[in-house]
Amino acid sequence: MRIAGSGFYNKKKRSRLIWVAAGMACMAAGCCAAFYMQVSLRVPTEAREAMAMDELAKKVAITFDDGPNPDYTEELLSGLKERGVSATFFLLGKEVEQYPEIVKKIHEGGHLIGTHAYEHVNLSNLTDAAAIEQVDKTNAAIHEIIGVFPEYIRPPFGCWKPNLDYETTMIEVLWDVDPKDWATSNSSVIAQRVLGDVEENDIILLHDASESSVLAAFKIIDELKAQGYTFVTVEDILLE
Repeated sequence: MRIAGSGFYNKKKRSRLIWVAAGMACMAAGCCAAFYMQVSLRVPTEAREAMAMDELAKKVAITFDDGPNPDYTEELLSGLKERGVSATFFLLGKEVEQYPEIVKKIHEGGHLIGTHAYEHVNLSNLTDAAAIEQVDKTNAAIHEIIGVFPEYIRPPFGCWKPNLDYETTMIEVLWDVDPKDWATSNSSVIAQRVLGDVEENDIILLHDASESSVLAAFKIIDELKAQGYTFVTVEDILLE
């Protein structure tokens, strides 16, 4: 799958997938409408109500960079499980190689795993070959552990190389809300920065590299769930 056009995903660029079959669907609209009515009537009332509620739910994606971290990621995973929340993790390859068991736990917890880079370096400062190696080496390390190649990448510092997406065939994802959790150890400050800025279908950037970020994540989740938000992966946001 590719996002329409090139470049990153963020609030100012709400790219969506293009369905090639749209024209064919329109041509067959008459018979399809009748078929849909017949099928939908067979769907149990409870299921239709659940589908309708899902459509109405306010969605947001919470994401974590720079892991897996041996001190904080498992604490984060435990809290996410307790709250029934799905998240997205953009992992560093060198950390993946050091802590494969944590990577397995992220995957087994139903979370989406994406690539950050092998090291936390600015890819735009590297040669094309070196930048591609940063990505491919990380993808290979993740695949070796969970048996799946990542489809999504968030480059360190949000810095990408022009046209590199055509070489790596990955979907680049940035963020909508950045509380700069790395700059403070106050979890309440981090949480308030997010809660004061977040909107429906936003992607929140955090890091699973400190206790304050983990605690802030729990505060953010608890408050947004109380406001009626549902937490999904970045893939769910992109497919919206």
